[in-house]
Amino acid sequence: MVKGVCLIRVKVGGEAAVREKLHAMEGVREAMQLFGDYDFIAILEAESLRELNSTVDSIRSIPEVASTKTLVAAEY
Repeated sequence: MVKGVCLIRVKVGGEAAVREKLHAMEGVREAMQLFGDYDFIAILEAESLRELNSTVDSIRSIPEVASTKTLVAAEY
């Protein structure tokens, strides 16, 4: 199991659309709206790094998403 977080910046006015799409997206375990430098954080889980990357690509393809920063959890 691969886990990660995706920090998401959204275009002005796009918060509702992004929230709806994140909550419906496979691979997104949890999504929270934030105050600060980023608008959302998505907690991701996948069977492989390739699958995690596919989820991030899906997030980036949302038209209202301006930018993302993804952090992959270290295995221990």
